[in-house]
Amino acid sequence: MAADQDNKNKQGQKPGQRPQGSKPQGAAGRDAGKKAKHSDAPVDTGPKLPPRLKVRYDAEIRGKITEKFGIKNPMQMPKLEKIVLNVNMGRHIEGTKIPPHVKATVLETLVKVTGQKPVVVKAKKSVSNFKLREGFESAAMVTIRRDRMWHFLDRLINLATPRIKDFRGLSDTAFDRQGNYAMGLTEQGVFPEINMADAQFTHGMHINMCFGRSNKDLSRFVLEQLGMPFKKPEDK
Repeated sequence: MAADQDNKNKQGQKPGQRPQGSKPQGAAGRDAGKKAKHSDAPVDTGPKLPPRLKVRYDAEIRGKITEKFGIKNPMQMPKLEKIVLNVNMGRHIEGTKIPPHVKATVLETLVKVTGQKPVVVKAKKSVSNFKLREGFESAAMVTIRRDRMWHFLDRLINLATPRIKDFRGLSDTAFDRQGNYAMGLTEQGVFPEINMADAQFTHGMHINMCFGRSNKDLSRFVLEQLGMPFKKPEDK
């Protein structure tokens, strides 16, 4: 019976017409390609988790600030607003320009460390002792804020500073009157993102942590609670 039905279907089919219920070869290939494409697509793992240092600041450190300094108004709490990284390239100037390999290495380092494209800074005035003229490219800098700033601070505290050679703690006196903290690194290899085997030369960087509504004592307390490894009193 099934064979008779198939014969009837074939007899009623016009020349060049596809059998009923079948797909053209091209459509079948496109469907297979779509399935393969969707199978390689990243899987949605849910909402992005907030930075753990920011969570600790909001959940724990705010309450400790209230207990120690008596600040109850949330609008008066110290706030880490941004982190600025700066690398000086002026000492490498040859003639009127920075060597391409120096500039490429510095920019690549800042991109890997911060996840942002840095800005090349030009000299604002001429300094004859440094063979620097106004308008020459002299440094590279990048400013990070919000979640990217908290992730960088987490890596700096827990991954980069323990890798500093002969590390005995950071200075706890490098604060200005507004509570901003400045520190320096002598080589970029302390960050795990940097492979020194591929680096063409070694350079350091300045790191400035800018606070709002703060002072020396508040900023020092916040950074200590976040885990910043300052020098211990007996090591001073």
